[in-house]
Amino acid sequence: MTYAKRGLDVALRWLCIGLFAALVLIVVWQVFSRQVLNAPSTWSEELAKYVFIWLGLFGAALVFGERGHIAVDALVRKMPRRLQRWNAVLGQIVIAAFAVLVLVYGGWQVSELAWNQSMPGLPLKVGWLYLALPLSGVLVLFYTVYHLVAVVRGVENATADGEPDAI
Repeated sequence: MTYAKRGLDVALRWLCIGLFAALVLIVVWQVFSRQVLNAPSTWSEELAKYVFIWLGLFGAALVFGERGHIAVDALVRKMPRRLQRWNAVLGQIVIAAFAVLVLVYGGWQVSELAWNQSMPGLPLKVGWLYLALPLSGVLVLFYTVYHLVAVVRGVENATADGEPDAI
């Protein structure tokens, strides 16, 4: 599972780099066409919004996989190690439920509903935009299971920093 996570981390990093580079190029073209050519591009603003959404969702999944998300753990750090571990397990279960119900299931439902709607400025369907939700949900779910197993086995610390817990 560690090898799969590492491979997924690398793929997600490159995907995020590619999406960010595309976003920069699209916005530069939008500014250039508007300010220099005096003929604003009809597609670039809409595409930039969608690329930004995909970048945000996949970037969030990547940060979640690295356990780099914001955590206020002042109270948890004062708990005994055993309670810290149970708290981390409960947190991962809640995150897994959110990923499955909201991101995967809800995102798939929204994507299906919008699949035949056309985007005004692009030759794509709106469903493609919403497809980022279930895809990022699957990624978050994978990372959740990975971290849940690691915390239970004592390979990862319950508070995402410091030395791993001993079983």
